[in-house]
Amino acid sequence: MYRNAVALALAAMLLAAPAAAAQPAPAPPADLERRLDDLVGGQLTDDHIPGAVVTVVADGRVVLSKGYGLADVHDGTPMDPVRTTLLGASEAKVLTAIAAAQLIASGRIDPDADVNRYLTDFTIEDTFPGRPVTMNHLLTHTAGFDQDFVGLNSTGSEGIEALGRSLADKQPIRVRPPGEAMAYDNYGAALAGHLVEVVSGQPFDRYVADHVLRPLGMDSTTFTQPTPTALAARLATGHRPAGTGQDVASGQYGPWTPTGGGTVINAADLGALMLALLGDDPRLGDGVARLVKRQHFTQDPRVPGIGYLLVEGSHGDERVLSKDGDLPGFHHDLALLPDRGVGVYVGFNGDGDAGAAYWDAKVVRAAVLDHFAPRTPSATPDPAPGDVGQYAGSYRASNTSEYSLAKVTALTTPVSVEEAGEGRLRTSGISADPAQATQEWVHVGDGEFAEVGGSERIVFGPDGILAGGSGPEAVVYVPIAWYQSPAPHLLLLVVGVVGLLAGFVWFPVAALVRRRRGAGTTWPLRVARVVAWLNCAVGVAFLVGFVVLVADGNVMNEVILTGSPLLTVLPYLPAAMLVTFAGMVVLAVVGIGKSWWRARGWTGYLAMTVAAAAFLGVCAYYDLLAIGDTVSPGGFHSS
Repeated sequence: MYRNAVALALAAMLLAAPAAAAQPAPAPPADLERRLDDLVGGQLTDDHIPGAVVTVVADGRVVLSKGYGLADVHDGTPMDPVRTTLLGASEAKVLTAIAAAQLIASGRIDPDADVNRYLTDFTIEDTFPGRPVTMNHLLTHTAGFDQDFVGLNSTGSEGIEALGRSLADKQPIRVRPPGEAMAYDNYGAALAGHLVEVVSGQPFDRYVADHVLRPLGMDSTTFTQPTPTALAARLATGHRPAGTGQDVASGQYGPWTPTGGGTVINAADLGALMLALLGDDPRLGDGVARLVKRQHFTQDPRVPGIGYLLVEGSHGDERVLSKDGDLPGFHHDLALLPDRGVGVYVGFNGDGDAGAAYWDAKVVRAAVLDHFAPRTPSATPDPAPGDVGQYAGSYRASNTSEYSLAKVTALTTPVSVEEAGEGRLRTSGISADPAQATQEWVHVGDGEFAEVGGSERIVFGPDGILAGGSGPEAVVYVPIAWYQSPAPHLLLLVVGVVGLLAGFVWFPVAALVRRRRGAGTTWPLRVARVVAWLNCAVGVAFLVGFVVLVADGNVMNEVILTGSPLLTVLPYLPAAMLVTFAGMVVLAVVGIGKSWWRARGWTGYLAMTVAAAAFLGVCAYYDLLAIGDTVSPGGFHSS
């Protein structure tokens, strides 16, 4: 975001200035409320979402706080910003960052020290000797842990595993050295919270209650599980669309409370939190708010980076700090304009059709920020000289899992860069806007590109990493070789699926035809055909289960978080196919040598074998095979 040392110094001065020095925000006229009424009301209707809350702060006070729709569609409870509580998802990370910053500011945690200095119940593995994980890495999503949360959450708040024990049992593999790339990391944020409780000597929920929530008067927010009765009685129900109605969503509770599992929040409380951060409230501790808001990492100085778990962005020429949060049935977005003293929080208690609530929250956020800091269209600069073709290729989001079932998301979320004329690039897959499949960029020099028709910037570093843009928060894009790209994998998958489906149907039909004709066959051929059909049948069973799993994205998110018998069984089906596939290979080789088949039969059997190989190859690459004992199906280290 900042281009040089002078800009960095100016930014530091702005952040250090007292709240009174911020640009005064105008009082929100009635047209802002009318605009939000129309916008949010339309989203609830059009996207099949039960309710929403919006809180806006400016000029040192709450200027708007309003509920829309229903907190529960079954009992008709209205959504209320003061009374209603919601499951907070990753909005909890803002509070985790504050808690950690308090211990850093007081000198009790050295942000650059190895976290193993503080851990007492387990240690972080020394995967990269001489490059330990630090608190700064945890709070900037740069620790380098593999990203996985398969089967982590629960449907209720009772009987939740202790934070430290869960972190010890489910320590992910470290996939890159710390400080190398920003990659959204729930394990790292949870570990930061555990360090808070280890160093303070208090359980994490108790520490946050005593040192953050109570000083700010946030009495409708808690990290405690089971959820206290008084707050549970006011808790909105999370929903997901089901036909013309709504089902109750589940899977929002879990042991990693510092990341948001089981955390309960309230729109009015978040108003108080935004004011405290914007005003550098001393109740949080001397300099704590400034420490949280200050940039601590950026992939490149020319694009926004991250404070402590608050991600930098831009709104026109304005610096934005934001945090979104998503769990089944609940979707949130919080954003601050630090230099204007403006903040907005929006929360939904429904997924919406095709997960629309995630982007709807960002649309509301942008509408509020536009009111206080209107954006002006950016003129497209003339292309700077340089070879932009060197940046073309396939990329992968830095938070893509390498060692769990979650890796399969890379197959369906390709990121590509291609030339789009002289001095221009076209990208796909880096915008969070579902309506913006591609973006065009013009080269402004030294690997930096300006968005055509927009205000975003992207840069390509010396290591080839693509940073910037408006994609998912705290994510950059790592270049991958052609053979790692989803395109050839999808081609192999199509070959495999077509072959499996064809074989599943062909072998029984061919057997019936032979029986009607009275044609005999040798027992070796019967064995070969039975083994091939079994291979196809197991593959088809996997495909059916996979389609059931992904047919409804909202349901899929719940299943991935909570686990299910289907999710447990699925990886064993391709593993079983390895046995039948090996049998097919042996039988094909022996059959050719002993002339079991005529040319047509041999060609068909070989084609089935190749199709099975293609299918299993894709499954193996995307960790869909339940084999080995180094990594569990969830991607964590086995004990």
